[in-house]
Amino acid sequence: MNPPADSPQPVRGVLYYIGALLMFAWLDATTKVLTAHYPVPLVAAVRYGTQLTLMMALLPRPRRTHLTSTRPGLVAARSVCLVIVTLFMGLALSRLPLAEATSIVFIAPLLVALLSGPLLGERLSTGRWLAVIGGFLGVLLIIRPGGQLDVLGVLFALLAALCNAAYQLLSRVLNTEKTVNLLYHSALAGAVVFTMIVPFTFGGPPPSLFTALLLLSLGVSGGLGHYLFTLAFRDAPASQLAPLTYMQLLWAGVIGLMVFGQLPDAVSLIGMLIIAVSGISVAIRRPGPVLADNS
Repeated sequence: MNPPADSPQPVRGVLYYIGALLMFAWLDATTKVLTAHYPVPLVAAVRYGTQLTLMMALLPRPRRTHLTSTRPGLVAARSVCLVIVTLFMGLALSRLPLAEATSIVFIAPLLVALLSGPLLGERLSTGRWLAVIGGFLGVLLIIRPGGQLDVLGVLFALLAALCNAAYQLLSRVLNTEKTVNLLYHSALAGAVVFTMIVPFTFGGPPPSLFTALLLLSLGVSGGLGHYLFTLAFRDAPASQLAPLTYMQLLWAGVIGLMVFGQLPDAVSLIGMLIIAVSGISVAIRRPGPVLADNS
């Protein structure tokens, strides 16, 4: 007997989640390709503008008037955090290999674990302390002195991780808000902020048809990724999905090799593995969503 269409289906939720992580990794890869020729604010403006347009077209009309919040200040702060993450991540991707940039930003869940004690009153156990310390050691292996990574690119990635941690903390505080409300306001904030910045940073060659399609695909992959992300948590428990978040590192490594021919060295791979294991440990010890890099 088949389960009702609206009943939770964990396997389907896992597949949605893996698909969402692939979309996020592809979004970062496309951003890296485009920021080699165009300013980050321009690329981000097209991404959020397309995503907002798709949401306005696909969102049922009667529900548009219900996109309100009881905590508009926190919703706005969360949206601004995501905008800043997008900016710093774009700047990092323009200077760093895809896998390394993604790995550094993925210390955000470890920062959330570290900050959840003083900010949310959660107890940080010995195991979670060790996981946080391990994650930072993994980052040190990636950005070690004598490595080949651009120093400014590393700084941008670290700033993106810090802002991503703030975004995740606010997401946990706002866990009672409607998902569509949060998605809509994030897209709106990104479209408005980056469109205002574009006139001051506009540049780059006239886009070819292929480049224009790549630009428009940013909104599709970003919007589809967030949509699949939402569906995943409807079908599978957060405790089951959270450890899978670090599959985005795998996707980033595969795409980085296939598209850019970039393969991290052995020491960096060890650092990435340590970050992933540390993050999975935190996710297992604390049931609840560990958000992907939704830059």
